[in-house]
Amino acid sequence: MRRVLVTGGGSGIGRGIARAFADAGHDVTIAGRRAEALEETNGARSVTCVTADVCDEATVDALFEHPFDVVVANAGIGRVAPLTEVTLDEWNQTIAVNLTGTFLTFRGALRGMKSGGRLIAVASTAGLQGGPRIGAYCASKHGVIGLVRSVAKEVARKGITCNAICPGFVDTEMAQTAVASVMKARNVDAVTAEKMVVSGNPTGRMIDVAEVVSAAVFLASKGASSVNGHALSVSGGEI
Repeated sequence: MRRVLVTGGGSGIGRGIARAFADAGHDVTIAGRRAEALEETNGARSVTCVTADVCDEATVDALFEHPFDVVVANAGIGRVAPLTEVTLDEWNQTIAVNLTGTFLTFRGALRGMKSGGRLIAVASTAGLQGGPRIGAYCASKHGVIGLVRSVAKEVARKGITCNAICPGFVDTEMAQTAVASVMKARNVDAVTAEKMVVSGNPTGRMIDVAEVVSAAVFLASKGASSVNGHALSVSGGEI
């Protein structure tokens, strides 16, 4: 049994990853800003819920009083708008949550992580390519992948790996926010907007949360011990 931490564990991808590790018998802790959402993830499972903001240094450091074997930096936000409409506060918040939050999480984890440890960042295909109306999000996710590649080289000789998962649009609340934005901007219905959102995916559909979960479980496995510094695209061939 390993100790596993998942940030942003109260919904979407984080919830799926946390439940998968808990169902496999691991000691799972989930962190997030919404206590009710964390408890919903827990359900009947024995998952430790901690209300925490990944942008707060002291709060993040406190998560690592006891070391974890697997740490998934999943907490993230996105703003869909032309760059000219993005405020400085929105830009700073996106960078703070998506990039600085991952930095603080990985830094805290590495202070006690032992050989065999796994660091996993949930990034995005937006970290591998550009995209219209998601400038701040793209910049933050490119930063996450750069951080992952750097950390991977720092920890390789310690028997620790650091990797990123880069999903396309996943069927979560965040993706539905993107769909709503397209509906408003293009004056189209939900079906049309969703088709436009997933147009870059050759399969023509959103990614299922379970598909991202499978990638996380693999990267945390013993069989992935030589997969290090990798940005694993889960996107139907988008990139």
